[in-house]
Amino acid sequence: MFQSVLIANRGEIAVRILRTLRAMGVRSVAVHSDADRDARHVREADLAVRLDRGYLDIDAVIEAARATGAEAIHPGYGFLAENAEFARRCAAAGLVFVGPPAEVIEAMGDKIRAKETVSRAGVPVVPGGAEPDDDLVAAAAAIGFPVLVKPSAGGGGKGMLPVWSAQELPAALESARRTALAAFGDGTLLIERLVERPRHIEIQVLADGHGNVVHLGERECSLQRRHQKIIEEAPSPLLGPADGRISAETRERMGAAAVDAAKSVGYVGAGTVEFIVSGSVSATGGPIEFSFMEMNTRLQVEHPVTEMVTGLDLVELQLRIAAGEPLLFGQEDVRLRGHAVEARVYAEDPARDFLPTGGRILALREPAGTGIRVGGAYGDGVRVDSGLAEGMVVGSDYDPMLAKVVAWAPDRAGALAALDRALGSTVLLGVTTNVAFLRGLLADPGVTAGTLDTGLVERHAAERHTTEAAVPDEVLAAAALVFQAGTGHPTGDPWDVADGWRIGERAWTLHRLGVPVRVRGTVDDAEIEVNGRSLGRARLTPYGDRHGDEAAVTVGGVTRRYALARDHGALWLGALWHEEGGHAWRITRAEPGRDREATAHAGDGVVRSPMPGTVLVVKAAEGDPVTAGQPLLIVEAMKMEHTLTAPVDGVLAELRARPGQSVELDAILARVTACE
Repeated sequence: MFQSVLIANRGEIAVRILRTLRAMGVRSVAVHSDADRDARHVREADLAVRLDRGYLDIDAVIEAARATGAEAIHPGYGFLAENAEFARRCAAAGLVFVGPPAEVIEAMGDKIRAKETVSRAGVPVVPGGAEPDDDLVAAAAAIGFPVLVKPSAGGGGKGMLPVWSAQELPAALESARRTALAAFGDGTLLIERLVERPRHIEIQVLADGHGNVVHLGERECSLQRRHQKIIEEAPSPLLGPADGRISAETRERMGAAAVDAAKSVGYVGAGTVEFIVSGSVSATGGPIEFSFMEMNTRLQVEHPVTEMVTGLDLVELQLRIAAGEPLLFGQEDVRLRGHAVEARVYAEDPARDFLPTGGRILALREPAGTGIRVGGAYGDGVRVDSGLAEGMVVGSDYDPMLAKVVAWAPDRAGALAALDRALGSTVLLGVTTNVAFLRGLLADPGVTAGTLDTGLVERHAAERHTTEAAVPDEVLAAAALVFQAGTGHPTGDPWDVADGWRIGERAWTLHRLGVPVRVRGTVDDAEIEVNGRSLGRARLTPYGDRHGDEAAVTVGGVTRRYALARDHGALWLGALWHEEGGHAWRITRAEPGRDREATAHAGDGVVRSPMPGTVLVVKAAEGDPVTAGQPLLIVEAMKMEHTLTAPVDGVLAELRARPGQSVELDAILARVTACE
């Protein structure tokens, strides 16, 4: 076994690999960018090396390994994990790349070539076509719309676009190619038949250097937004035993196809073979038909659910295979026990179409976890894979995934309930996340019944958007009391108490929190109105490990607890009761005479950045006539593009953005003067 391993990654996956290295007694070496110099993986590693140009600098990563005496490099996922040139350069430098050989990465990283290879091995594939553009257009016409445009390189759903008509195809090809070049350095595209309402089921495989290949069962990954998974589970409710509709024979058939795919390229290491399954099978109960989508030649984000139901540590197995050891078990030894479900915590705003967010983590409370459980013991309870820490800044440089929360139970219903409880105990203030959305998704009837497809998340989000209320009145009341408590001075002088005292009767204090909130009295005993509606008596009681970081607020006779944090005049409140656990609200208080820009809206012709990020493309110039809906700019954050359009017909009177410019959330980028 290696004595020292460098981790060429960051965030939660770097921390997760560190855990296994520590358990195996292997020295760990971290690398970091300037933005990550104080990150958790840097603090927890035995050694850490700064990278001048970031995590994609192959020369710097190899030099860091040499300088620290590392014998192997674990790439995690993302960055250089599926870079064949990196694997080749590691070998040339005398370093072991913890992953498959470079030629295997190339064979499976090229989705066009991969489909041809596995098809020759008898694995079913989705019909489609490949470059050049004329062939893509012809393939789309031959297949028939709708089709799916996707990059040949990379993964994670980046650059994948559904196309519903021939008219949409040119713009989709342009956008997908631009995203592919930015994310993977390769703009080659392919087109496939779009399977509507599909299920995404993948098989985990392990192959050593001695010819042994096994599969570790399947993972259901159908709950996605923008083609990226947010909830995964093992086993699949389609394949059982959750509902028993499909026999064990089908699982073995899919597993055998995955093994055949791995063998077709001489695979070595841990990999995942992804299949697409028609969503109609769950409704009809008929025979399942599946088609190969791609093979990921790395550890998957969702690998913990497989670890929890098999009792195997996949990172340890990766390291042992890379060190030349054979697998010490065969297919007949693999047993699945219980059910595991994983939820990905993202810095994103579901209410704004899952756009990335950012900020400084002001308060953090993660669920109590039971660890990875290595050494053959089955996982149990709750596991948290996280790279988060209070004070950490979440920027737009990297993927918005912050952490993963995983729950195991003897059956699926128990695992879903355990995951919901864990998410409900999560507090993260300072950055808008999807935690509350995940809890709502777990309660969706389609999720609880196991009738999943890749469009379920969007349907759930649309329904939630139409039914979910704004900030609850009791939360606004709590915020008003906290704001009011911050205006007094603890001098003991009664004239310094902000209670609205005057001769005759106390006055109302108005707080503009999106809606008017009026408070009369002290925060220990106040009357309170929200938007003209009386909520009765209210009381604020601060407490916590640090002064003012938590508070109990009684409104109308009901007491609720909140975590509190302040951010440049804004107030964050996190729910500490189960029903709303995981919710966090950012409340701002408007002052009289505030800048008119703060209240600008679409009717004013203002174009704002919907997320913190970078201006990628500017498609118009000042003085140009524009029409409502015309693309003006493209803003990119975390490898996701968002096109900003003219809100009204008129003239582009002001343009504040330029390509390459970093912008904040809600920054004004342009202004269109409407036609008279």
